[in-house]
Amino acid sequence: MKNTYSVKGLQRGTAAAIRAAEAGALVTITRNSRPVAHVISAVRLGGILEILELLADGDFTRQLGLLRAGRLKFHPASTLAD
Repeated sequence: MKNTYSVKGLQRGTAAAIRAAEAGALVTITRNSRPVAHVISAVRLGGILEILELLADGDFTRQLGLLRAGRLKFHPASTLAD
C-alpha cells in the first residue's frame, strides 16, 4: 500500500490515501519531493492526544519517573479491599 503522495498525486489517489491512513499507515504528502503534510487515522490521532494529556499531568509523569527508576512498588491484587 502506497503511503507517500505528491500533492498532484493525492488529487488522483485521495481514496487510496485515506484507506491507507485508516489501516494505520502514516501517509505523507509531498511538494517538490519535500514533506508538507501527513494524514493519520482518527484512532491514531486520538491515541496521540491521550498520551499528550497524560504527559501534561504532573502526577502521572512523577509516577512514570518512579517506574522507570525502579522505585515504584507494586502489590498483589489479592491485597485490595473487596
